[in-house]
Amino acid sequence: MRILALLLSLLATPALACGPDSDCRIGERSYRISMPQDHAGTGPVGALIWAHGYRGSAAGVMRNRALRRMASEAGLALIAAQGVNGSWNLPNGPRTMDSTGAAEFAYFDAVLADATNRFDIDPSRVVASGFSAGGMMVWYLACLHPQPFAAFVPFSGTYWKEPPANCTAPARSILHIHGDADRTVPLNGRPIGETHQGRVMDALSQYREFGGFGNPAQSKPLNLSCKTRKNASGNILEYCLFPGGHSFSTRHLGYALKRLKAEGQL
Repeated sequence: MRILALLLSLLATPALACGPDSDCRIGERSYRISMPQDHAGTGPVGALIWAHGYRGSAAGVMRNRALRRMASEAGLALIAAQGVNGSWNLPNGPRTMDSTGAAEFAYFDAVLADATNRFDIDPSRVVASGFSAGGMMVWYLACLHPQPFAAFVPFSGTYWKEPPANCTAPARSILHIHGDADRTVPLNGRPIGETHQGRVMDALSQYREFGGFGNPAQSKPLNLSCKTRKNASGNILEYCLFPGGHSFSTRHLGYALKRLKAEGQL
């Protein structure tokens, strides 16, 4: 009996002991999480949930020490979502033309439910962000499944083909950041197999109308050139370009998080 109890305890341990270096299992999928360095049970913290690029992984995200440090300095947990085989099941994608995105939305719901249950996370202060294919995932969450999130920061990714016919309320804040010379996900998209990447301006225009965002104000923080619109609810729709190609900077993400905090949304 003692041996059986020991075996059962060893089998149970991996499911409980998860973090930046080990998977948090939820059904057949998983995620990883890194809490802020100075967090010691002093109260719930907000979270940055990150969607990796094509063929990426949650483990790879956690190896990005600059990203982990930036999230920690912002007082946020970093939650690294894990796509199936390094990919996201998105509408109109090259291998997912018939997808509605529902499977991914359910997965993100499960991640947030599990993370808030296991860790000291404030579910009202969760920002979704991601790069490239992960940025595409973030746009679909923003339009079709916004309820669990306070705001969205997509990098260098937008919808496949075209924006969804309708977005789901409520409108949230979106800060989209993109390289002006991106050839992997160009601002005007490009053909991929039987589908094509959408135009960034189409996504922004649709969301501007959906959220009732007003006229733009221009600014030049860091090396960014930004246009910012606000709506009656105090949300922002910001579009920032940087000189360069298909890349991601934690400095730009840090800027976006500070903007959201200044607007009282984080």
